[in-house]
Amino acid sequence: MELWLEEGDAWALLARKLGERFAWAQLPPVARTDSGKPWFPQYPQCHFNLSHSGGLALCGVGEHPLGVDVERVRPRREGLARYVLSEEEYAWFTLRGGDWGSLYTLWTLKEARVKCTGAGLRQAPRSIAVPLLEPGQTGILDGLTFRAYAGEGWRAAVCSAGPEPLQEALEDGK
Repeated sequence: MELWLEEGDAWALLARKLGERFAWAQLPPVARTDSGKPWFPQYPQCHFNLSHSGGLALCGVGEHPLGVDVERVRPRREGLARYVLSEEEYAWFTLRGGDWGSLYTLWTLKEARVKCTGAGLRQAPRSIAVPLLEPGQTGILDGLTFRAYAGEGWRAAVCSAGPEPLQEALEDGK
């Protein structure tokens, strides 16, 4: 699996990186599953996912279904953590001081999971189970492998349905 994080457009980043990897002049046609997950009908063995937030673009490509999410850390409405986190997650979040970075770490793990499985956010966020990870850690839950990332002002996560190793670090996206 490969992950790329940089400033810019996620689709342009994906096109450039896959062009380099496969010598594609342009991205092949993209289709979407019923839940909206993009895929290449001509290359179903090439799994990819992308995310963008506040000018940052994150792309992941691998041999197995995967989901990625990146978020700029910024204050949100009070009470959001209680709404999106399970009781166990909320306790973990509170133990870390209840800071926005910790909330975004959990949120990106949740987004990555639903994007990997193709389920989308069709259920209450607090019911989407993820491992309790600090940035830089990897964990396994329900047969899925997760990794959390962090940089100055951002959090990101990847979730993979395959045994491939997850990338150790991402560049700071600046």
